[in-house]
Amino acid sequence: MQMRERLAAALKDAMKAKQADRLSTLRLINAAIKDREIAMRGEGEGATVGDAEILAILGKMVKQRQESARAYEEGGRLELAEKEQGEIRVIEEFLPRQLSPEEVTAAIDAAVARLGATSIRDMGRVMAELKAQYTGQMDFGAVGPRVKERLG
Repeated sequence: MQMRERLAAALKDAMKAKQADRLSTLRLINAAIKDREIAMRGEGEGATVGDAEILAILGKMVKQRQESARAYEEGGRLELAEKEQGEIRVIEEFLPRQLSPEEVTAAIDAAVARLGATSIRDMGRVMAELKAQYTGQMDFGAVGPRVKERLG
């Protein structure tokens, strides 16, 4: 099942079950996808967003909510932090399983070997390879320094 169909089915189920918080988060996801489609129209590209792009949007949404939850916790606003955590749980239902640190290391090693990367100058190619294969499965902000260390 395509991501859009999964999202639409989840939205319909949340409406039927009267799950207001879940429904709200699913509507935010759909709005973010629609915003990306509108932005793509302005760039002259096709007007539809594919599954890979949706995964990237969802990953960005999770990261934003993690930062917000951390800020709320530091500010003593635990009820708002809990709301953000709830949204993260809903969004993560649509993301593939995150790779373990060992699996990330293996993926980095495999990409380096496949590309024959030997120096820091190859970092962009290695990162592009990892993003193509593992979008939504690893945090590329954390992977970048690991690739740099591996190639350095």
